[in-house]
Order: sequence, then structure tokens, then C-alpha cells
Amino acid sequence: MKTKEDIVKNWLPRYTGTSLEDYGEYILLTNFSLYVELFAKWNNVEIKGKGRSMPSATAGNITIINFGMGSPNAGTVIDLLTAINPKAALFLGKCGGIKSKTNKVGDLILPIAAIRGEGTSNDYMPPEVPALPAFALQKAISTTIREYNRDYWTGTVYTTNKRVWEHREDIKAYLRTLRPIAVDMETATIFVAAFKNHIPAGALLLVSDIPMIPEGVKTEESDKKVTEEYVHMHLKIGIDSLNQLINNSLTVKHLRF
Repeated sequence: MKTKEDIVKNWLPRYTGTSLEDYGEYILLTNFSLYVELFAKWNNVEIKGKGRSMPSATAGNITIINFGMGSPNAGTVIDLLTAINPKAALFLGKCGGIKSKTNKVGDLILPIAAIRGEGTSNDYMPPEVPALPAFALQKAISTTIREYNRDYWTGTVYTTNKRVWEHREDIKAYLRTLRPIAVDMETATIFVAAFKNHIPAGALLLVSDIPMIPEGVKTEESDKKVTEEYVHMHLKIGIDSLNQLINNSLTVKHLRF
């Protein structure tokens, strides 16, 4: 019978096109191909695994992976990363702003916790276990954001497996009772799966739409505007946050697993 170690050491290169020895010790996770393309362009490196499930690129001690959309994929990529035991994994994702009176497109969300509404994380830890990031990693991101003269919102993110819900008033009413600051499809899974697998993980989310109001629902046109105006900054902050850890030899493994 194959062990988990056997499986992930075979599957991580197979999914990403990057051999185990070529991985950086710090991982950027995204579910958008543009992030990988920009990272490769800025660092003059090739994208590996084109046509595979999770294309990747590596520059220096950082590897970026596009793992796709949704919590099952998020859990899978965290499991696969145990093949290399990275020092940190940072998720750069997009989210919907819940507080329509204060959130606006382009805002940055630095989550301090996530609500486990997706179900996938239940395969890793009991439902009572909170989904939390590595505090030291979130602190490094906070410092980097301020160096860019930007501000951010912090709070709880609701993670769901339901994609098309913007027309559902019952779901919107439920979200209001939970009082999250944003909604996405991956953050809680990444936090819980990373905790289970002893990988320090964090997240920096970009508000791409305000789904609680009809005029705020994402469209192709609005998403194009977000990409043009905010994605470069989002990715640069993620890269610089990891470089801050690398250059200062800081550890983010503050929890005793």
C-alpha cells in the first residue's frame, strides 16, 4: 500500500510540472493564471506545467502555483505541498466584499480567521476547530501593505463551496447574521488543511466585487477593471511579504504542532 508521502511526492511534480528539488521554500498560491504569468515575466523565468492542473513558476526561493478554483483544489494543493514541507504558504485570492456600505472594489482584506462553510475542511479537522492563519505571516503582510502606503480591512472571511448564490436572498440574509467582512471559496480550507499538515499559511484577499447588492455582482467587464487596476499591486505585496521573511530570516512557525 502506498503511503501519503509516496503519493504527494509523485503527484506534486505531476500536477505542477516542477520537480521537487526545484521548488522554493516559500509558496504563493493563487487561482488565476495571470498571477503566474506576471510572476514569470517579472522574474524572467519559465512557467512549468502548462496544460497541467496546477501550472507553476519558481524564482529564487519562491514558487507560485495556480491551483484552480474552490475548496477541494485548495485542500489538494496543501496536501501535495507536504512533499516539500515549505516554510510558508501565502494565498493571494479574490473575494466578495460583504459590507457594501464600507467595502469597495480594490480593497485589501487581511483575514484573521475564516468561517468553515465549505465542508472540505471537515475532512482535516473537526468542525469545532477554528480556521486561523499563521499570525507571524499575516504580520509580515501587514507591514508590507503599509510600506506600499495602502490600508486594509481585517476580520473574518466566510468560505463557501457555493459559487452561484448572488441571486439567493436567503444566503445573503444568513451571511449578514454571521457578520463576515468578505466571502470566498478557499481561505478556510487552506488555513485548516495547512494547520493539519504543519504548514504555516496566510492569506491576502483582493475585493473584486460586492455581491450583496445587484450592481455589485461581478461581470466580465468589472473583473477586467479589477485586473487592470489592482492585480499587479496584489501580487507585488505577496512577493515582497515573502521576501521580507526570507531576507530577515524570520520564521512563521509560531505554533507548536
